[in-house]
Amino acid sequence: MTGARARLRAAAFSDIGPHRATNQDAAFTATWGAAVADGVGGGPAGDLASSTFVHRLAAGRLDGLEPIQLADSVRSANWDLRAHVERDPSLRGMATTFTGLFVDRDGGILLAHTGDSRAYRLRDGTLTQMSRDDSLVQALVDQGLVSIAEAASHPRRNLITASLSGAERDAATVTAFDAPVGDRWMLCSDGLTDYVPDADIRAILTGIDDAEEAAEACVSRALDAGSRDNVTVVVCDVVDAGIHGDSSAPTSFYGAAAARYMEGLESA
Repeated sequence: MTGARARLRAAAFSDIGPHRATNQDAAFTATWGAAVADGVGGGPAGDLASSTFVHRLAAGRLDGLEPIQLADSVRSANWDLRAHVERDPSLRGMATTFTGLFVDRDGGILLAHTGDSRAYRLRDGTLTQMSRDDSLVQALVDQGLVSIAEAASHPRRNLITASLSGAERDAATVTAFDAPVGDRWMLCSDGLTDYVPDADIRAILTGIDDAEEAAEACVSRALDAGSRDNVTVVVCDVVDAGIHGDSSAPTSFYGAAAARYMEGLESA
């Protein structure tokens, strides 16, 4: 698809899960972008980190950007985390993963990513992981020391090697993709992918047309599988802006971002 005619019809669902006291996942959806963030376990205030980052990023209304502009927006949102730490040193160490999808100026898709939240693309019935985990286990897989099958159950699979914490060195990888109408993207926290095989995710995404229902079904499947983490899923359908092109539609927040920013945010 060429030209600035791509839009997203996106929806999300987030659940704290039965084993966690707080939801450290945060997400937002809009016609111009969507994202999921997962507060890093073991650190302080993961819910504050993920929700602050997501809210600041969404407030920038990142519509029609070039890759370098998106990278700069991620860096600016990351500075908000540093500001929180400077005001309250007890928050030092708080951090979040981030995976976001944005419509670029030419109508394609920009994927921004750091950490082990994931992005998948469903195209013509084939589900493909489009993000690369920033994790110790992924590094072991890359070195041929651990197989992909072994990585799925590795005891250190949740140890990540990159995140956003307000530090100067923090960054997200930004990659451009084409965006033909009919593509479906899914963004998720590891509360889904640590417990649900890709084949099951594909079955849900191909079997349920409605984005909101598909997102909720993925979360339900993870909880049924015994997920011990928060679970957040964002489903984004690439649609023709001529049919679904209301870029003034309000941004919606989920998980920790909804809890902390109940006032919402207008995208206008």
